[in-house]
Amino acid sequence: MKITIIDYGAGNVKSIEFALERIGYSSVLTKDANTIKNADRVIFPGVGEASYAMNMLKKSKLNHLIPTLKQPVLGICLGMQLMCQTSEEGETDALGIFDLKVKRFQNTLKVPQIGWNTIFNLKSILFENIPENTYMYLVHSYFVPSNSFCIATSDYGIEYSVAVQKNNFFGVQFHPEKSGVLGEQLLKNFIENTN
Repeated sequence: MKITIIDYGAGNVKSIEFALERIGYSSVLTKDANTIKNADRVIFPGVGEASYAMNMLKKSKLNHLIPTLKQPVLGICLGMQLMCQTSEEGETDALGIFDLKVKRFQNTLKVPQIGWNTIFNLKSILFENIPENTYMYLVHSYFVPSNSFCIATSDYGIEYSVAVQKNNFFGVQFHPEKSGVLGEQLLKNFIENTN
């Protein structure tokens, strides 16, 4: 099983590599287009600011590659947001895999949301053996509103999509690599249950 983590200078990749090792998988961190195209599974991480991250993707032309991938792809945190059409963060045009707009939490809420929150309405093989109302670890100021691609929901003053799926593309707003045993279960499900 060839697992590739996309390297574009905006991902907290060490914790993902360690989480994969804990469940028995090795990975390759790369920005090489052929290595990414030939992987069995691709993880698209992301930490930081949306417009900066998109500029980094454009510099390495990964913005053209990622939407064309045919194997299962998992976007994590900012990675999930960059799979959407636009983000209010930096008024950013993103990859457009999901026809969705990323919004900022309203000023009445403390942002960023940092810490553990429950996920519910779980609707995907990604969540096999993960119970409803499981706690996952989140750090974000922007969110994806509820939509037809939603496969899991969370609530932070408003119910929003904490995970989405379209064909071979999956996205999670939380950090499975920092969410303990059940976060590792999600990574395992992504590797072993998707095709």
